[in-house]
Amino acid sequence: MSENACRGREPVTIAIVDDHPMVAEGIEAILETYEDIRVVATLCNGEAIIDRIESLAPDVVLLDLNMPGMNGLTVTEILLERRPETRILVLTMHDNAEYVNTALSHGAMGYILKDVPTEEIRRAIDTVMAGERYLCPGTRAVLEAAPSRLTTKDGREPLTSREQTVLLQLAQGKSNKQVAGELDISVRTVETHRKNIKRKLGISSTAGLTRYALEHGVLQGTGRGGL
Repeated sequence: MSENACRGREPVTIAIVDDHPMVAEGIEAILETYEDIRVVATLCNGEAIIDRIESLAPDVVLLDLNMPGMNGLTVTEILLERRPETRILVLTMHDNAEYVNTALSHGAMGYILKDVPTEEIRRAIDTVMAGERYLCPGTRAVLEAAPSRLTTKDGREPLTSREQTVLLQLAQGKSNKQVAGELDISVRTVETHRKNIKRKLGISSTAGLTRYALEHGVLQGTGRGGL
């Protein structure tokens, strides 16, 4: 039994989204062997998880990139817009550096390949639940052999497009409630974005965010300069 189970914590809830039933069922069977993990849904397309993300409220979404209809990148952005505290863990066959970089820039917390051992999936879940990014060994090897965009020139993890927008609003002195009204999102979502922005930039205060925005030209034009 894992440490979480021994402490009596709530199980980690997982939603699996893959258009190949055998793959999804296989992953579900693997995860159900862990007492501290609970699969709350196994879905076959992006639209299905978008419709149910708030009612299911999963801690982690295991998401394939290539599915009929809406692709995984678009799904990732929409899911994080509606429930930013959910961790998106891409599980795919694509070991291309461009796929990895793009998925992470859209907000995915991790990227693992479908041929990884069972324990690798568990390790990935534990890592993203701890708030850290996870790349399986095969993915890391691909990135090491190709130019990477996982960090900016100063070594920071880049902000997503939505985080850039929220930073601009905050730097203009708006409250969480005002930002929520301006962007038509919940106050909780704004608070989560603010937390992620501070973590990525290594800034602990609102004043620090404003100073960063001024120094990097965020308040000029569209607010994308320097990010």
